[in-house]
Amino acid sequence: MSDDRRAAALSSKAWPFEEARKLLARYPDGKPAQDGKPAPILFETGYGPSGLPHIGTFQEVLRTTMVRHAFAALSDQPTQLLAFSDDMDGLRKVPDNVPNQAMLAAHLGKPLTAIPDPFGTHDSFAAHNNARLRAFLDQFGFDYQFASSTDYYASGRFDGALKGVLRHYDAIMAVMLPTLGVERRATYSPVLPISPATGAVLQVPVAVVDAEAGTIAFTDSDGARVEQSVLGGRAKLQWKPDWGMRWAALGVDYEMHGKDLIDSAQLGGRICQILGGRKPETLVYELFLDERGEKISKSKGNGLSIEQWLAMGPEESLAYYIYREPKRAKQLHLGVIPRAVDDYWKSVADYAAQPVEQRLGNPVHHVHDGAPPAQVPPVSFGLLLNLVGVLGADASEEQVRGYLRRYLPAGQADDPALLALVPFAIRYHAAAVAPTLHKRAPEPGEADALRLLDKGLAALPADAAADDIQTLVYETGKTAFGKEALRDWFRTLYETLLGSSQGPRMGSFVALYGIANTRALIADALAR
Repeated sequence: MSDDRRAAALSSKAWPFEEARKLLARYPDGKPAQDGKPAPILFETGYGPSGLPHIGTFQEVLRTTMVRHAFAALSDQPTQLLAFSDDMDGLRKVPDNVPNQAMLAAHLGKPLTAIPDPFGTHDSFAAHNNARLRAFLDQFGFDYQFASSTDYYASGRFDGALKGVLRHYDAIMAVMLPTLGVERRATYSPVLPISPATGAVLQVPVAVVDAEAGTIAFTDSDGARVEQSVLGGRAKLQWKPDWGMRWAALGVDYEMHGKDLIDSAQLGGRICQILGGRKPETLVYELFLDERGEKISKSKGNGLSIEQWLAMGPEESLAYYIYREPKRAKQLHLGVIPRAVDDYWKSVADYAAQPVEQRLGNPVHHVHDGAPPAQVPPVSFGLLLNLVGVLGADASEEQVRGYLRRYLPAGQADDPALLALVPFAIRYHAAAVAPTLHKRAPEPGEADALRLLDKGLAALPADAAADDIQTLVYETGKTAFGKEALRDWFRTLYETLLGSSQGPRMGSFVALYGIANTRALIADALAR
């Protein structure tokens, strides 16, 4: 990166740079080397593989990647992103959306990696969902290293930290017990042994026998008193102590989390420090809400899935929407997609002419790691939606492209970005717009204004410019409605011609749809 760009990044108020500067402050002289080699700044994201990847998974990896890229703009230190799967967790309940539920029910309580795959395609349920996670992350081109909790426990990677947990068992219990109810305190242990009898993850009290040897004692589910090592995958930790242990054992430098995990992260940070580690830098992000302002829940099925967004808007528009104001709760539903698409392309259009300081604050800089597209579509997504609307619910991609070729200047209709938006517009219209459309009949005064507009359009050349058409629409409204009531005039146009209470800049719409076709819309409204 050039010196002037790095200097601008050091003072940029864009949140990824603000987060990245926390890591510069964490290691003023650079992160100490490990085994004689430069130690990477370690970013981590977590994943619970009892379910499938979802929009929360995407947003956390995406935002973390944006911070990682911002740090790379500030420093030449190496970085690494670890996508950590908590696949040693015991299965607590059978998911509703998987086959072979009776088989899964027979394995409740066992680690996800010890349960057969209900889909029959992988060695275990965890392996199936981990593969889905990796395919999901690969689909979006994320640069990451996958990590399996089971592999880390079983290989001994966490053995040293587990001995530390046993050495500091009382201190960790002192952190955790005040957060629990009276009944839970009586049976709680931060260490969860794996039953030698059933293979289940046990939630039972344990006694530390020998911290240095890594041995504990507990009562198994069959009533037998067992003395067993916690090393080599024969135990795991409760998730909050596990979080703190992992930070300490791996030297995690950065991990963001949602507002709902503030208390858990604080507990994890205290346990990390008890184990001699340093808690990571973090960003606490707000949660997504549905259109009623309620928290999105996988079990409720409210809100919008990533599959739904990507069927009706390009990936970049979702990344753009997720980038914006991570500390502010945002609604996530179908209605936000059109504006996100058009705001994204507006930011792309602004980028080229901006000085470096403004570029670094432009969301598309972070969406594309400093290399956004050079060209923007000649037609907005909102305008494209209106075109699809007047063509009807059965409009095909070829019909829409035919209109674009007929009414756009030569070459513009074949713009790749515009052509890519067409199928999104058709699907979005069918799902979110068509069910709400209702073209009403004009009132007598409105009908007179529409006749006046029709007369004006008839006098224009077929290839009239959008600005000239907009002037005609505006002047017609002033004549028929008065300058103070122009809002009523435009609402009349939207409701009688398009069937919606809101709509596009009419000059642009008429230029795209065609004057003759627009006059046919007016005739249809008057006939109504």
